[in-house]
Amino acid sequence: MTDRPVEPPTVAPPGGFLPGADRSLPPGPGDLALPVTGAKLLTGVDGQLLRVADLPADTDWVPLGTLDGVPAWGADLTTTANDLPGPARAWASLAAEVPEPHATLAGRALAVLTWRRTHRWCGACRAELTDRPGETARQCPDCGLYVPMQLSAAVLVAITRPGPPGHVDELLLVRHATGPTGLWALVAGFVEAGETLEAAVHREVGEEVGLPVDRLAYFGSQPWAISGPGVLLAGFTARAADPHAEPVVDGRELTRAQWFGLDALPAQLPPAYSISRWLIDATVTAGRR
Repeated sequence: MTDRPVEPPTVAPPGGFLPGADRSLPPGPGDLALPVTGAKLLTGVDGQLLRVADLPADTDWVPLGTLDGVPAWGADLTTTANDLPGPARAWASLAAEVPEPHATLAGRALAVLTWRRTHRWCGACRAELTDRPGETARQCPDCGLYVPMQLSAAVLVAITRPGPPGHVDELLLVRHATGPTGLWALVAGFVEAGETLEAAVHREVGEEVGLPVDRLAYFGSQPWAISGPGVLLAGFTARAADPHAEPVVDGRELTRAQWFGLDALPAQLPPAYSISRWLIDATVTAGRR
């Protein structure tokens, strides 16, 4: 089969959503509003994003950036006892319905507001942290400790091997022991301190399915609001170094691992808005060339 590289999907130009932390101008009534309550986002009754005017005038707004030039603001309503201005929705359900830039903005709102809620006090001297102007960061006014928002990098990889003679390539899919256990997904895992993204791929594949891989190639990335605040997924493609080797699951993180022909993938695949699905679809497309 072809060894042409798997190409990532076309991504919207950076003019769509731009992260930012500018507080120099106050929120305008028509600016976008992304209130957060716990691990969920509030939207209008029609499922659309709210506006600043939809929230009380004394709302404590946090800058998130701009969407198509319109400023966007977040607010933490987790402890608010009053009636909420709309339904609370998990990021996954929202991302499945809105355009990609809106999903990215919603994920940033969850990440920033959750991070602020859990980083209120200085870990060195216990003073209350203050915001750094123009940055998504906080600082201790007493000891000067600088606390930027931390990102957690994770990798996932689409591993292929040649199919039987006369057949298309095969893709390795796995089922996880936790989370959406009914889906067939890709091998994935978090990057360790001191580890490159590429080294993390080799380690995770070795730990989870016991396979060596080669021809590792970077595919693309996606902020991911389901696995926790500040998670960034980096996708790769790879080939099985031994085309005859069979996966052996670790029994802890995975329950199953199986090779599927690119023309016979199971129906239970990751959602269309995920980089996991982008990788799978791009691999199928490349295999048909």
